[in-house]
Amino acid sequence: MYYVAAALLVLSGLFYSASHHELGQFGVNVCSYGSTFCDSPVIVFTGGALAAAWGMFVSIK
Repeated sequence: MYYVAAALLVLSGLFYSASHHELGQFGVNVCSYGSTFCDSPVIVFTGGALAAAWGMFVSIK
């Protein structure tokens, strides 16, 4: 679950950078496929945070 959380957090950073036009042509391509996530990358970040919290909850020993 931590791998999923890490992947979602990286993706939220990618969408954030793409929405602020910091990635050049690659950012334009990213936002053309995921315009909803470029408009609000907090959605992906929230999913990553919830995945990390779930991973911590499940791995309690």
